[in-house]
Amino acid sequence: MSDTIRLFDLAGADDAVRFSPNCWRTRMALAHKGLPVETVAWRFTEKDAIAPSGQGKVPVLVVGDLWLHESWDIAEYLEDHYPQTPSLFGCAQGRATARFVNQWASEVLHAAVARVVVPDIPAALHAKDRDYFRTTREAAFGRSFESLAAEREPAREDLRRTLAPLRSVLLKQPYVAGAAPAYADHAVFGAFQWARVISPHALTAADDPVTAWVERMLDAYGGLARSARCVAAA
Repeated sequence: MSDTIRLFDLAGADDAVRFSPNCWRTRMALAHKGLPVETVAWRFTEKDAIAPSGQGKVPVLVVGDLWLHESWDIAEYLEDHYPQTPSLFGCAQGRATARFVNQWASEVLHAAVARVVVPDIPAALHAKDRDYFRTTREAAFGRSFESLAAEREPAREDLRRTLAPLRSVLLKQPYVAGAAPAYADHAVFGAFQWARVISPHALTAADDPVTAWVERMLDAYGGLARSARCVAAA
């Protein structure tokens, strides 16, 4: 554990505004394991800074001479290389289940949240990132940010339906992983922290069990996520 751990973490125009859902997964995983980390503010157009990782997206974790990317691969690395710290998965079956939750969040939840929050992101970006972000994201959505913003309310209703299985689970237990948070919670929570940091639009109602879970996750690990700078407060 002697090597310094560095995390390249997506930032807005303000270095302190860190809004990537995948980076938040990694930050929560590091906190869960009690591992100190130096975060490096990174922006979409700074591909050269993470070139040693062999790709152009964050999170990128650097441990000594090792460069890691993909939040799931980073979680597995942390679990396997720091076995003396609290487990992210609990057991082999827990790891396999967390992998499913991770993929559901990436492929289903992130897409639903994006329809609500993406139109709010350009205003928070560094000037050098704005054209890149608009071009790539509008191409991915097949429509303009203005069109997405006009459809925000139906998108939010669709999201609330998407959250039905999560809501049902959280009616029965305090965390996705059971009695205490673990990587399955981190994988899902990243999307909510993304929205919280970057957008003024709430994803869920105040009386939603998912909202209560988000509040518990904000308080986890010494309030790491709650202390994050939000655009509205920047």
